Amino acid sequence: MTKITNLLILGGSGFLSGALASAALAQGLHVWSVTRGQRPLPAGVSGFVADRHDQAAFAQVIASAQTQWDLVVDCIAFEPADIQQDIAAFKALARHLVYISTDFVYDPVRRMFPQREESDYYATEGYGGKKRQGEVVLTDADTGDMAWTILRPCHIYGPGSKLGCLPLHSRDANLITRLQAGEALQLVGGGHFLQQPILARDLAELVLSLAGNRKVFGQILNAAGPDIVESREYYRIIADVLGVELNVIDAPVGQYRSEHPESAPFLCHRIYDLSKLQAAGVAAPKTSLAQGLREHVESLLKH
Repeated sequence: MTKITNLLILGGSGFLSGALASAALAQGLHVWSVTRGQRPLPAGVSGFVADRHDQAAFAQVIASAQTQWDLVVDCIAFEPADIQQDIAAFKALARHLVYISTDFVYDPVRRMFPQREESDYYATEGYGGKKRQGEVVLTDADTGDMAWTILRPCHIYGPGSKLGCLPLHSRDANLITRLQAGEALQLVGGGHFLQQPILARDLAELVLSLAGNRKVFGQILNAAGPDIVESREYYRIIADVLGVELNVIDAPVGQYRSEHPESAPFLCHRIYDLSKLQAAGVAAPKTSLAQGLREHVESLLKH
C-alpha cells in the first residue's frame, strides 16, 4: 500500500464529494476539485472550474494543472461518456481512479440476499443502467499504468443531505417537520424492505483507504454500512432522536410500482455481501445507523 499526498475530486462541492474533501484535508492531503463553480468549496480545497460536458474546456483545465495525482475520484459520472472522458484525461496523469457507481446497477427483481458483486442480472435503463454502462466502459478499457476501482454504495446519508430512504419520503426536505407534527408517513410496503445505509463520512474514509492498495486494483466492491434494518427502522430512529412517535401508513407495493416504475430500484431488499471489501483490508464502514442518523438529524436541526 502506497502513501498518497494528493487527491483530485470530480465534484467537490456536493454531498459525498464534500465529505470526501473534508476527510482528505483532515488526513493532510493536498486536495483539488473540478466543479462548475456554482457552490463554494470546503476551505483548503484548490478548485478548477469546468463543466465536464464541455469536453475541450475540461481537458484544458486538467492539462493546465501539470500535476500527477495519486488518486482521482469521480463522484459525478452519470453517463458512459463521463468514464471515457476520465480514461482519456487521466490515463497518463493518475495512479489510481475510483469510480463511484451505485447499487442501482443490480436488477431490482433478480437480486441475491445478500447481493454479491458478481451478477448476471443488471439494470439496463435509467440511472442504474447508465452507471452500469460506465462500469463496463472502465472494465473493458486499456487504462495503461492507471489502476482503477469501482465502488457500489447503497443509500448514502449524513450531514449535508436530506433525510429519507424510501418512497414516498425519499430525500424529503420536510421529513422532520412532518414527524414533529405527528403526520403519518406513507411508506411503500409498510417500510419492510431491508436497507444497509452508509454514512457519507465512512464512505469517504473508505475511498481514501483504497488508494495504492493493490488488492482493490481492477475490482468492483459493494459499499454499505454495518447495520441491516427495515426501512421503517430508519425512520423510527429519526423519530426517536426527535422525541416523537413514528406512525406509518402502508402504501401497497404493487400499485406504487405500477404507477412509478422508475422507483423499482427502491422497492427491493438492498443488503450486501461485503466479504471482498473486508478481505481487502480497507477502512470498512463502522458507524452504527443509530449514531449516524443522530448526527444527521442534529445537523439539520442546527441549520
